[in-house]
Amino acid sequence: MQHFATLSDTVKARLFHTLPETLHHDTDPSLLAVALGATLYCPATRANLAEDVRRQADAGCVSMVICLEDAVPDESLMAAEQNLLSALDSLAEHPAGLPMLFIRCRTPQQLLSIGRRAGTTLGVIYGFVLPKFENETGTARGFLEAVQQLNNTSDRTAPLRVMPIFEHTTTTHLETRARVLTDNLALINEFRDLVLCLRIGATDMSSAFGLRRSRDLTIYNVKVVANVIGDIVNIFGRPEEGWIITGPVWEHFPHKDRILRPQLRSSPFEAIDEIELRQRLITDNLDGLIREIELDHANGLFGKTVIHPTHVAVVHAMSVVSHEEYLDATDIVHGSQGGATASAYGNKMNESKPHRAWAERTLLRAKAFGVANEGVTYVDVLEASTP
Repeated sequence: MQHFATLSDTVKARLFHTLPETLHHDTDPSLLAVALGATLYCPATRANLAEDVRRQADAGCVSMVICLEDAVPDESLMAAEQNLLSALDSLAEHPAGLPMLFIRCRTPQQLLSIGRRAGTTLGVIYGFVLPKFENETGTARGFLEAVQQLNNTSDRTAPLRVMPIFEHTTTTHLETRARVLTDNLALINEFRDLVLCLRIGATDMSSAFGLRRSRDLTIYNVKVVANVIGDIVNIFGRPEEGWIITGPVWEHFPHKDRILRPQLRSSPFEAIDEIELRQRLITDNLDGLIREIELDHANGLFGKTVIHPTHVAVVHAMSVVSHEEYLDATDIVHGSQGGATASAYGNKMNESKPHRAWAERTLLRAKAFGVANEGVTYVDVLEASTP
């Protein structure tokens, strides 16, 4: 797997100062966690599930979640399970080029059942998504122990890994949040070798208050949810903990009706083809997604959960490390003795001690998504990545 692998060598040379690294299932998990990028959700009820997975991989999607939980009606669950297992059979026949695949199960019992029924075809799966992660009832530990059982009976070269989702009301409501999140931290540290990264379930969080953001607003405008995100970053996002936290879902499809003005400035879109790109992004309401990704990055979140293929290229283009960021991060990491210096671009002060954690994470993102050439922006990468 490699981000932007579908671009020609000529285009890559124009866009990238440093190309993204090629990734494998046994690549360092911390790099894989950052490289997930846009994680595309797909219900397990899809009629042509295996074909959908291959098509999205060919279009540049690097990570997908096949959902057996909220995306599947209760009465369709058994059929969805069988459809998933049939898709795994098909994918296992030609496993090359697949994205990192995860299964989202409802319960630890279902997870264990799916894993055992899949048999050797589970080899095409990288891991599981653990919904509504909390351990007040022991469910979270049950999920982790179920995956551990599958690993103990498997001859996989890389273990199955998990992505817990913080979305349960006990991690959302103020009176229980700090205690439950702190307990969750202790639990995932206990099972550290299993946990790839942490995800944020903004839809369930909003539901706890009877809220839903419009396509003209970001999740950070919904203050009660933004407060939960801040607390998750406070507890799990500290550099000494080392956890990668992904951005919450962007749940809107392209749609022309809107209330507020577009949020994309025209100045980055100066070329004729880029002016057309800007209009297309505005028409599809993807300017809201771009704004939210910027705020994700500002709050220390990497990647994003998405529900539509048009979102993938936007997330990936905005994940490329700019030339300016790369020079800043490199200078900071090399300044091991401390002190402060002016940035190479002459527009900020770089302090090697306070900015070091940021710099190290930026260089990790550079390995996953590459470094843009001087003067190249996410607009250029997006224009090259979209038909």
